[in-house]
Amino acid sequence: MDADLLQFVLFAGLLVALAVPLGAYMAATFAGDVRFLAPVERALLSAAGPAAEKPQRWTGYALALLAFNAAGFALLYLILLFQDRLPLNPQGFPGLSPHLAFNTAMSFVTNTNWQSYGGETTLSNFSQMVGLTTQNFVSAASGMAVAAAVARGFATRQGKTLGNFWVDLTRATLYILLPAALGLALVFAYCGLPQTLAGAFDATTLEGARQTLALGPVASQIAIKQLGTNGGGFFNVNSAHPFENPTAITNLLSTLAILALPAGFCFTYGRMVGDRRQGRALFAAMALLFLAGFAALYASEQAGNPLQAGLVDAGAGNMEGKEVRFGILGSTLWAAATTAASNGSVNAMHDSFTPLGGLVAMLNIQLGEVVFGGVGVGLTGMLLFVILAVFLAGLMVGRTPEYLGKKIEAREVKLAALTLLVMPLGALILPALAIAAGTAQSSVQDAGPHGLSELLYAYSSATGNNGSAFAGFSANTVWHNTFLGLAMMLGRFGYIIPILAIAGSLAAKKAAPPTAGTFPTHGALFVALLLATILIVGALTFLPVLALGPLAEHVSLLAGRTF
Repeated sequence: MDADLLQFVLFAGLLVALAVPLGAYMAATFAGDVRFLAPVERALLSAAGPAAEKPQRWTGYALALLAFNAAGFALLYLILLFQDRLPLNPQGFPGLSPHLAFNTAMSFVTNTNWQSYGGETTLSNFSQMVGLTTQNFVSAASGMAVAAAVARGFATRQGKTLGNFWVDLTRATLYILLPAALGLALVFAYCGLPQTLAGAFDATTLEGARQTLALGPVASQIAIKQLGTNGGGFFNVNSAHPFENPTAITNLLSTLAILALPAGFCFTYGRMVGDRRQGRALFAAMALLFLAGFAALYASEQAGNPLQAGLVDAGAGNMEGKEVRFGILGSTLWAAATTAASNGSVNAMHDSFTPLGGLVAMLNIQLGEVVFGGVGVGLTGMLLFVILAVFLAGLMVGRTPEYLGKKIEAREVKLAALTLLVMPLGALILPALAIAAGTAQSSVQDAGPHGLSELLYAYSSATGNNGSAFAGFSANTVWHNTFLGLAMMLGRFGYIIPILAIAGSLAAKKAAPPTAGTFPTHGALFVALLLATILIVGALTFLPVLALGPLAEHVSLLAGRTF
């Protein structure tokens, strides 16, 4: 326990040490102060033509984002569909079925990276590199661009524009993601991750048997999958595979990479709105939620399965589905990080967690991926709750709510409230349709409440653009590939477009100086109100179905019943 505590303290200290300077660097990047690749930037922006030369209103920004992502989806869909006719396919893999290609293309374009397939047995090197890795960069950069645009909208006084999508996209990719991914990929390759264009090869085991080992450009894809909160694994078992995550060092580096940029965006936001205290307040709220979730998850897994009391060593905890080289601390810290961010990579099977452990991972997603969340979009999701929190504060004191000196009026509150219905729609209504159609029952691995948890987790993960799964859910069917793909699209653009609209509305407003009656939004009281808003609005929405799933399974387990 003491060693685990020291490891967590080390992780937390390193995360803060990375997030603060990263936040400053990203703010400078989006302000145009980082230009060490200016010739390359100008060459890339010239491809966008005149559209990259002038600032855009929120509508123009949103249309440019949608057009870019639609083009990326179409290109990736065709690559996956016809990969058997494309180069760099040493294994001779066939093209994907139309419904699986749709699901996979939508998954990577929306930064979800849900996988209804096994990577090493389904996709060619060309599909992995040109298709998936490209989207790992640009889908993350799209989310970062949206966060920069929203920050400008909140900071602008009586303006009409939020910046330029093509400029923000290029700068996020060129100055942030590419250098970071290149450096991390080199470190990963040094640590033993493969980086080759060769196909699989046969190896002789210590017992003399023959085993086929899949290879490929692993290190480069793993680096950007973590930094961009993508999460899609090169191999089917994701970061539990020794070629993706061989040691405790790579495990620590990967966990830090998952949260570094999302955490840094809090400090980026504080600088961009001209009040660093605002960024620190958002970071504090996210950090407290993360700490609470990790503590509950770790305690549940450390307590173990009550039905095995006396059958395993005291204090051994629940090691089912976990790699021995990571242990409970490394597995639960990763699970907390990957579900708090919209990353979705796993180094342990969430399906094998205790019921309460699985509940924490699921709830992290269902809160709307605001506990750090995806790169950029986690911050914007948190700002939706900020708007609701200041609205509630205004109701309590009988004063028009304000944030950063701007009045929060009916338009902003309605957009925020409607946006927060996206998660229940995708995570509750779509699974209900699957149950009604009978497709859910044939896809779950286990009966009873655990089967419900598998279904609920899958659609929560898709709508939350997370991508992780309970591992017991068979999703590669026409129904689930289609509806999970629609859930990903809803969860991505159902959040992005309204928050851009809110930012555009706030940009046009004038700011009033603070008075004695102004509710400060940077102190401990506001952080507490924000946390209460998140838990009341986010958590209570899913309490009934969680009671039927993981909570019911936990109670049954205590009573000695399994499913």
